[in-house]
Amino acid sequence: MLSMNTPAVATTPNPVQTARVLLKELQEKFAVFRDYQPLAIGIDKQLIALTPELNRKTLRIALGMHTNSLRYLKGMEKATHRFDLEGNSTDEVTEVHRTHATETLRERFKKNAEQRKAQRAAEAAQEAAEKAARQHAEKLNQLTAKFSRNRG
Repeated sequence: MLSMNTPAVATTPNPVQTARVLLKELQEKFAVFRDYQPLAIGIDKQLIALTPELNRKTLRIALGMHTNSLRYLKGMEKATHRFDLEGNSTDEVTEVHRTHATETLRERFKKNAEQRKAQRAAEAAQEAAEKAARQHAEKLNQLTAKFSRNRG
């Protein structure tokens, strides 16, 4: 019998969940994250210098989540400068990076539209199948009623 204090399965932290927690902390602590400003190249090194015990893999996942977010990419499309942890302007955002953000957004919107279209098609097919099944059942009921009258 298991005691209430002992988990049945050893739990290992989910790296994505841990990264989400880290990202939330970064957003609370730094305006550059909170305001979805373009991050300075090498901001990961700044963060590790401030917090050496930070897990690099978790940080990489958190930064990926942040820089692939809709708000960040929309900001990158129009941005001219990148910012460090203190909010100071650093490098310029290159045209290559702005174009990448635009292309990423375009692909994401296209993929979402295709998914919605496929979902609507699946729903329409389901409705058609249900309608056909109802019509089939009605026909069977009519035939059953017709033949049961003839016998009686």
